[in-house]
Amino acid sequence: MKSFLKFFLVVIYIFGFISFNLDLVTTHNLSYHNTFIYGGNDGINCYSPFADEHLLTLNFFSFTFYLCLIIVLICRKLLPPILLTFASVFIMIGVIINMIVLLHLSQHNIGILGFYNKDINSTTEHIGAFSLNAPLNIIVGTILIFKIITQEIDKGKGRRYDNEFLNSLNNFMIKASRNPLWLFILCLPFLLIAILILTFFGQESTSLIKVFTETATWRFSQHSFPHPIPDTSKGGHYLCTVAAVGNPKLVKPIRLGKRHGKMIVVNRQLLIANAFEELVQDFSPRLHKIIRNNYDKYGLNISKQINTIFWSNTVYILMKPLEWFFLIVLYIFCAKPEDKINRQYAL
Repeated sequence: MKSFLKFFLVVIYIFGFISFNLDLVTTHNLSYHNTFIYGGNDGINCYSPFADEHLLTLNFFSFTFYLCLIIVLICRKLLPPILLTFASVFIMIGVIINMIVLLHLSQHNIGILGFYNKDINSTTEHIGAFSLNAPLNIIVGTILIFKIITQEIDKGKGRRYDNEFLNSLNNFMIKASRNPLWLFILCLPFLLIAILILTFFGQESTSLIKVFTETATWRFSQHSFPHPIPDTSKGGHYLCTVAAVGNPKLVKPIRLGKRHGKMIVVNRQLLIANAFEELVQDFSPRLHKIIRNNYDKYGLNISKQINTIFWSNTVYILMKPLEWFFLIVLYIFCAKPEDKINRQYAL
């Protein structure tokens, strides 16, 4: 029966691990800081529950948790006291982190993405096996810690030292082992040393907190809303730029871009138009200057008046024949037209 339970537990662990990581790679894979969720995503992708730049810290404690868990499960009674203590500490830290992970994953507010994608109406997404391993880690880790503590208390009761101080320390450790607060305090030095080492690999001292908070749509996320739509009603934007923030289903925004240090919404029409302008500049800087001066004089003033989705949609449709013309010219005169298109407004 024990063998069957162990086999069943291993199967669940493997299934949970694969499901968890597959979901992170395929669905919940967008970084809040680097990706702009807009209608173009069609609800397929969503923000990751963990901040990429702080993920090394979380991965380190996850790795040490699983490693210590396996070592203790296989040879708990054969481990020297110091190694057993180290393993116990990292299992306990892992249990606490898994509790935080479980709470973090238990609330995923995708309703706020409805502003960007009208197909999204739900306020909470049920992620199923996505968080399956966290409760298992908590249960298995807690049981192991309890067994280790019970084993060490029994050993401690049988110890007697000639030195009075050592006897007092032994009695204190027996009592402290029963108190969860003391156990947590004893973990702190190991936690601080691990964080200090991680700072040498580019992590911040607060990475263990920021890996959860520097996200959007999850329970501990500090960025409670996705990136706001850039304001195109103010100066500095042009017709294709304005058109890019029309109805997402029509204009199909792709990502954020940067123009003159300001963030703008980018769709394929805008990329093609800018690539065409760059092509004209490459062939004839003088002709480009004439076209740009006239466009700045008339087109920019028109774009300032377009500040509703209806007019953005209208401009997008009116610009379609020009977009096709620009694309044909690019494919005739460019060796790698798609490379030229895709590098426009790169962040």
